[in-house]
Amino acid sequence: MTISEQIKILCVRCNVSEAELARRLGKSPQSFNAKMKRESFTIDDLNEIADAVGVEFKRNFILTNGEEI
Repeated sequence: MTISEQIKILCVRCNVSEAELARRLGKSPQSFNAKMKRESFTIDDLNEIADAVGVEFKRNFILTNGEEI
């Protein structure tokens, strides 16, 4: 699953349109849509998206022994 697909699911589950999410991020819906097509999100972008819809974003590696980095 791509990050854009995850963001689309997030919007549905949080009852927020992609256009509304763009506005909450201070971006135009057109520029946000272009970013979704390019899949060009940084970790900071993803944290901002999480904040905009009131959820937590986690990113980590999980080793074979279960340890998380």
